[in-house]
Amino acid sequence: MTESGTPETKFKRVMLKISGEALMGDQGYGLHPPTVQRIANEVKAVHDLGVEICMVIGGGNVFRGLAGSAQGMERTTADYMGMLATVMNALAMQSALEGLGVFCRVITAIRMDEVAEPYIRRRAVRHLEKKRVCIFAAGTGNPYFTTDTAAALRANEMACEAILMGKNGVDGVYDKDPKQHADAKRYDSVTFDEVLSKNLKVMDASAIALTRDNNLDIIVFSLDEPGGFKGILAGQGTYTRVHG
Repeated sequence: MTESGTPETKFKRVMLKISGEALMGDQGYGLHPPTVQRIANEVKAVHDLGVEICMVIGGGNVFRGLAGSAQGMERTTADYMGMLATVMNALAMQSALEGLGVFCRVITAIRMDEVAEPYIRRRAVRHLEKKRVCIFAAGTGNPYFTTDTAAALRANEMACEAILMGKNGVDGVYDKDPKQHADAKRYDSVTFDEVLSKNLKVMDASAIALTRDNNLDIIVFSLDEPGGFKGILAGQGTYTRVHG
């Protein structure tokens, strides 16, 4: 337990980063409400411990900017469409959390005042202090930056103590894709420089550089195991720690 953590957890304030694909369950596209609800239950279990939670959710289950660009769409337009997809996912997660009695705010990097708050750092910090879950949507508000980079940026701005990367079907960082190679080996811990030099698939290079330069650890774990998020914060379960 760190000095800033609660008696039951290692951290007081964390960033949870999950992909948009994590919300589509066994479907090939879109939102799977039972899966959204399951992840919301995981977040609530941690929130009930007194941990302050930030979230960033990708948009790949609805639209992925790079995919659109690869098919001939102008890259900036495609990226903005991807940002809007993240807002849809954030609103779905907000609805699920509020259904569980967890106060929540969706905060967007692109103004859309009718559905969410604009990003104002001091206001977001105050929400966290009041134990509201803050879901940061629309990436950084700029094309050419991923939601990984947005998670790293907001985690630093919010003074989070770690970024928790919830993965689907993978319980850490491996030397090669464990879904394709039976002999893939999982790292218990790995440095930021190793992630970059070995091209390990944790976050994109911009996000890794941002976390490395600000000495912010990344903990990669599986979202599939019930209670996994809560267990990781208690120092239990299987995960990989990415550190300086």
